[in-house]
Amino acid sequence: QVHPVESGGGLVQAGDSLRLSCYEPGSRLKVNTVGWFRQAPGKQREVIAHITAGGIATYADSVKGRFTISRDSAKNTVYLQMNSLKPEDTAVYFCNAIRYSGFWGQGTQVAVSS
Repeated sequence: QVHPVESGGGLVQAGDSLRLSCYEPGSRLKVNTVGWFRQAPGKQREVIAHITAGGIATYADSVKGRFTISRDSAKNTVYLQMNSLKPEDTAVYFCNAIRYSGFWGQGTQVAVSS
């Protein structure tokens, strides 16, 4: 079962930066709008950013100005650059196509301490 593979998470302090990567072989991610999602403990999964196949990005208010989504279609990879991390960013981060989602990966854990 093909699914995205998220990587790049870790344990950091408030104000630090991380870059997450989302990779899946094949064309599914490159031809569709792809979103980054996160799920904090006890919270519903939320979409925080998405990028169209043409590279147009949209952000949730909670991350606007701090996170940047981008893609390298030749590598079948979508990135999420996270700057000025806050404790409330602590969550498991997932990526997937917005509409044609297929299977979900395991996500990558981001933990931000005060």
